Amino acid sequence: MIEWKKAKLGAIADMCLGKMLDKEKNKGEFHPYLGNINVRWGGFDFKNLNQMRFEDHEHERYGLEVGDLVICEGGEPGRCALWRGDQPGMKIQKALHRVRVKKGYDTEFVFYRILLAGKNGELEKHFIGSTIKHLTGVGLKEVEFAYPPESQQKRIANVLSALDAKIELNNQINAELEGIAKLLYDYWFVQFDFPMTAAQAAALGRPDLTGQPYRSSGGKMVFHPTLNRPIPEGWECGTLDNLGEVQGGSTPSKENEENFCSKGTPWITPKDLSDNKGNKFIQRGETDVSDAGRKAASLKLLPAGTVLLSSRAPIGYLAIASNPVTTNQGFKSFVPNKGYGSDFIFQTLRHFMKLIEQNASGSTFKEISGGTLKAIKVPLPQQQLAKLYTDKVHSLSAQQQNLETQNQELTELRDWLLPMLMNGQVTVG
Repeated sequence: MIEWKKAKLGAIADMCLGKMLDKEKNKGEFHPYLGNINVRWGGFDFKNLNQMRFEDHEHERYGLEVGDLVICEGGEPGRCALWRGDQPGMKIQKALHRVRVKKGYDTEFVFYRILLAGKNGELEKHFIGSTIKHLTGVGLKEVEFAYPPESQQKRIANVLSALDAKIELNNQINAELEGIAKLLYDYWFVQFDFPMTAAQAAALGRPDLTGQPYRSSGGKMVFHPTLNRPIPEGWECGTLDNLGEVQGGSTPSKENEENFCSKGTPWITPKDLSDNKGNKFIQRGETDVSDAGRKAASLKLLPAGTVLLSSRAPIGYLAIASNPVTTNQGFKSFVPNKGYGSDFIFQTLRHFMKLIEQNASGSTFKEISGGTLKAIKVPLPQQQLAKLYTDKVHSLSAQQQNLETQNQELTELRDWLLPMLMNGQVTVG
């Protein structure tokens, strides 16, 4: 039986809190840095990276090396990711701890042990603050786990990291597939270089242009005064309401526990879409509603293919329902029953998201009402062109959905193995 020995993080790693952001006092050259919002469980979000000044002598103290653990001090204290050198020269801001594991301990094993501690609540006893929780450097050093010999640590970490590597590969493939779908949408419906039909080519007296890019090949453009822009001849000034039936949602009373259950009808909240970030599809959220809950809140069951748009807190999260779902009141969802497919609706809403946000109102939290959303004017192509787009990207979308399902299964497998591997219940030879 291999002996596992307890050790505190402060004894097995060197730690450093990031640099304080102070525009008046900071000197040196500008460099990108990670903030709390850039750290996710197991990975990093490099959107909206900021920069601050760092002096030459600060690069070593606040810089990241491959194998460093980056741990959130606040926000969701303990949220952790392993730095793999994704972007050279990256620094960290004060809201983050950098943990550099010493020899004799495997940094990936430590990461997975912290991941487990974040899931099962072990870290919470080290937080401070009654309202807003923090994991200070002092508290982080006191976090104690049991460790097997380093060779066993590596074998355990290899099992878990192999699953995560497959998940990451699937994510990369899906990002490429989504990039193709968006590129085609932009090419056809933003630049107006969709394939010219035989009728359009004949109207120009150039039947040889059939199938060629419409606008680049001289297709007729007509100025539309309402949209204040030229659009292809035959297109209309429509509204978002033309895309599909817009449906809201509601929340059953939480005072009655029988309104919710673990295996009922999927009930989606904006938080679920936030947790689902990076995925195009969603099956269910954190909580399901019971039949009694659906009836009590008059929840309408939205069919598979419905495009879910969060309409407040915040505005703009998007996903396509993989199966019938319900939502809370933080949504304006588009049921694709007016001749436009889910993929076309999804890309159109994403393209016009800034316009949607500009039409939102509210002093504390911005919200877009159903009436305002429906009335937003957009150029609409003939439905046969939108259908052609949907047909073109259908196989891409189906592959994305399949890979996302794979990732859910792989994540469940990893999370099932995680506690058993970390307490020695399951051994790796």
